[in-house]
Amino acid sequence: MFLRPAFLSRGLCTKDYQQLPNEVLTAETEQRCRQILGKNALPQKVSAGVLVTLCTSRGAPAFLYTLRSSKLKGRHKGDVSFPGGKFDSSDEDAIGTALREAQEELGITLSRNTVWGAMKPITDWTGMVIVPVLANIGCLEDLSANPNPEEVESLLTLPLSLACTSSSRGYTCFRQRGRYAYTLPVFQLPGHKVWGLTAMMTDSALSLLFPGSYRSVLSGSRIR
Repeated sequence: MFLRPAFLSRGLCTKDYQQLPNEVLTAETEQRCRQILGKNALPQKVSAGVLVTLCTSRGAPAFLYTLRSSKLKGRHKGDVSFPGGKFDSSDEDAIGTALREAQEELGITLSRNTVWGAMKPITDWTGMVIVPVLANIGCLEDLSANPNPEEVESLLTLPLSLACTSSSRGYTCFRQRGRYAYTLPVFQLPGHKVWGLTAMMTDSALSLLFPGSYRSVLSGSRIR
């Protein structure tokens, strides 16, 4: 099997979000997202939990990512990702996994009240069942984060106002045996790229935050 990616960038939003995102993390948005996500049942078998972290950075709503340490083992070292990791028998559920991993990676304690809900699980190519958990962790400057240097090289943010623009967002088309196979979103940060499952989770979160306006390349997928 041969998959060839090709990155393309284009305007995929139907509105100008330069000002709208500053008002998106409201009580009304939280209530609507909690109602939608509350319909998602957690799977009985969970491999990992990931905290899709919304925050406010310098007064603007944003996603918070970690840059994984290049000292880690495995194929994802040095990647941009959300905090998360494998399910542990001591975890209550996938939400507990995501919160525990976020605490270990970011050095902050987060309560379940910050969680808006679990998004639909993703099964990766290895068969792992990964549950993205959407949470608003609040003002980044007030959190006094102390990232674990063994796991995290640095923290990165992507303002929602930029995530919806063609300069930051594109997509990768994969070809298999000379034919189109599938398309995945890609988000650009200064000097870094958000791709793979992290980009899929970002894309799905934006679809929840901006219903009817944000056009996802994952339209029809089961992860939202």
